[in-house]
Amino acid sequence: MKILLHICCGPCTLFPLQQLRAAGHDVTGFFYNHNIHPYQEYVRRRDAALQMAELESLPLIMRDDYDLEGFLSHVAAEPDKRCSYCYASRLKVTAEAAADGGFEAFTASLLYSRYQKHDEIRTLGEQIGSESGVAFYYQDFRSGWQEGIRLSKELGLYRQQYCGCIYSEKERYLPKVKS
Repeated sequence: MKILLHICCGPCTLFPLQQLRAAGHDVTGFFYNHNIHPYQEYVRRRDAALQMAELESLPLIMRDDYDLEGFLSHVAAEPDKRCSYCYASRLKVTAEAAADGGFEAFTASLLYSRYQKHDEIRTLGEQIGSESGVAFYYQDFRSGWQEGIRLSKELGLYRQQYCGCIYSEKERYLPKVKS
């Protein structure tokens, strides 16, 4: 199957790419992450995705949009619901690119992370796939968590310390107050 793989970052792509290729799929990467903050972090992740694609001979479509204001305008009123918007917005753009590119399916490296909401990603992906006419390919890649970390270190890829948005950055770095 010809699959468009949304890439949240280079390291999280390695294991899903390995699994998809082992299953005989023709994979192309798609980088679109309008939510990453700050801009320097966005650039590091974009560049790591480019580096990974080169090292893995992965065709890569770059949608190099940095739209912090657009992301914030959708989530600022209800930051606790930001992940839903984040998943849906990126999956929708990926599905559109898959439809435009003649792909049979689309999926996401988000399905590799044990920190993401898999049921929600799957539900949104299937809904968006139905609306776009391109199937959402679901596979739980979390079993390869340690392998992906090992591979990313072996390749010397930049490995981020938080999910990506301004809120996850705050959760990661703001000192916790003991009750």
